[in-house]
Order: sequence, then C-alpha cells, then structure tokens
Amino acid sequence: MTDVLGDPYAGDDDLAAEGALRPTSLSEFVGQDRVKDQLGLVLRAARDRGGVADHVLLSGPPGLGKTTLATIIAQELNAPLRITSGPALQHSGDVAAVLSSLQPGEVLFLDEIHRTARSAQEMLYLAMEDFRIDVMVGKGPGATAIPLDLAPFTLVGATTRAGLLPGPLRDRFGFTAHLDFYETADLQVIIERSARLLRVDIDGAGAAEIAGRCRGTPRIANRLLRRVRDWAQVHGSGAIDRSAARAALDLYEVDERGLDRIDRAVLDALVRRFGGGPVGLSTLAVAVAEEPETIETVSEPFLVRLGFLMRSPRGRVATPAAWRHVGESPPETPQMSFEDAGEDDRPDPG
Repeated sequence: MTDVLGDPYAGDDDLAAEGALRPTSLSEFVGQDRVKDQLGLVLRAARDRGGVADHVLLSGPPGLGKTTLATIIAQELNAPLRITSGPALQHSGDVAAVLSSLQPGEVLFLDEIHRTARSAQEMLYLAMEDFRIDVMVGKGPGATAIPLDLAPFTLVGATTRAGLLPGPLRDRFGFTAHLDFYETADLQVIIERSARLLRVDIDGAGAAEIAGRCRGTPRIANRLLRRVRDWAQVHGSGAIDRSAARAALDLYEVDERGLDRIDRAVLDALVRRFGGGPVGLSTLAVAVAEEPETIETVSEPFLVRLGFLMRSPRGRVATPAAWRHVGESPPETPQMSFEDAGEDDRPDPG
C-alpha cells in the first residue's frame, strides 16, 4: 500500500493542495510562536527603515513550514519572491546568473542550501555581505576578476541539515531560526483551518484524532486530512468525526502514535526477529525490504523521538516501550549497556 506519510509518494494533486493550504501572513501561521515573534520583529524593523531585511536561515526537519515562512517573508516585505534550490546551484556561474537578475529588495529563497556546491557557497559570501560578486573572465595567469554590484536583496535559506553548512556561510545570516515539531493542540488548529479551506465538515474530536497521528508535522497533518476526507466522502456521510478519522487512518495503516507500515515493520523486525537488537542498519533494511537510507532518514528519527529505538555503535536497539507497542513483554535484563551506547548516551564521568 502506498505510504501516505512519506514525501516521495506525494503526487501533483497533493503538492498543489499543500500550496493552497499554506498561510500567507505571520498572523495566519500557527505554532512556532517564538520564531514568529523574532521574525516579525526583524521584518517590521526592515519595513520601518525602508531597507532590505537581514538574511534569514530556517532549519529543521521537513514539513514544518520553512517554505511557507519564506513566502510569508516576501509577503510581509511586499517584495517579489525568487525560488531556487541548492542542487540547482552547482557552479559559481549559476549563482552569478541568479543574483545578477534580482530586482532591488527581492527575496531569494534557496531551499536545501546545504546541497549547494562549495564554489557556489563561496560566491554567496561576498554577495550576502557586500551585495557584490567577482566574475572571473579568462583562464590561467591572464584571468581577471571583474566586480559586479548587485541590487540589495534578502536571502532566505532553508535546510534540514544546518550542520553541513560551512561556518562562514552560517555567520552571514542575520537571523537564524530552528523550527521544532508541533504540539498536538497547534496541529488541531491547523487541521481545522485546512478543513475550512477544503470545505470539509470536521468536528473537534475528528481533528484531534488526526492531529495525534501526524508526527508533529503540519505537512503530514494536511495530507492525512485529505485522505480522511476521501474516506468520509466514499464510505461515510462526508463529515469527519472521531470514528471516521480512526477508520480512515486504520485503512491507511497509520496507528494511534503516528507509526506507518514501515515504522511498524522496523519495530517488528527488531523485537520479533532479532530479540530487540542490537542490529546493524543494513541488516535491518534487508529484513524489512527497504533501502537503508529510508530507514535512517524517515523512520529512525521518529522512532528515536518516541523513545522506541536507540542507536549504538553495535546497531539499533528496541526500547521496552517498543516491545510493549508491538504487543510483546520486554526482557528483564537490559539490552544495551553504557559500553554499547553511543557517546552521547554515556554517563558523565564526574
């Protein structure tokens, strides 16, 4: 069955719907209150000065609103928005072409900025600091650097792996924000707002049921809402209540903790086939017939966050909570000692 949680499975209709449900102002944006307050101050000060805003770096897991905030920044500044991505900028000439075409005050959104080539990142240093780039003409000893002035602009970078950015690039952002996973109450508000935009009749219990199963991620919340809407349209009255939400999410194999088919397969393999581990990533991937990268980047972070899985130098280990979740009794002796644990898990020597 197609996984309704994973981004690789999102179709064109899903992507179009996600764009239509995005808020267009900070006042409409739900959650991330600290980030909103800080960002609102930066943008208001820039408007009052009549200049461009400082460059903004948004980091955090996928689906938490980085792209939405980039569009909101442009809206709040009443400025045009240019969108590109790190993989598209693999040469300094690519950066020069984009930057030289920007209009004064324009907002440039650079998604997956950590995947920008190193030579392209180095060209961004001067552009972000002095609104200038040096274009190399010629090759070898006769090469000449011609300075090219740029229109003032605001760069908004988004990354899921801020640690991969070089320090000089991070330091040139005037404001850095990290987006955290959402609380269930905020997700319920997001779902109810999206339901109104989709003209779906939903009650509080139905919205709460979906909110509790969406991994703390608004993108997944909106996707699950659309799948529950489909179920209610075909099998129910068209309205979504708790029973309709539960029936739909059970059909799509999303359990009460938000685990999908792959997540449960990982836990089942760890507990029932390997006695709780430790198990190497490649062995675990073969056992559940998935790619190691899928396990490591999609399932594992969520299972660790729930306290169902631990990582150690010897492999992945199921916690007692994981044993109970799959309906098994955890072993009486601990599965992992401090010698097995990762460096961050070891006790303070003091």
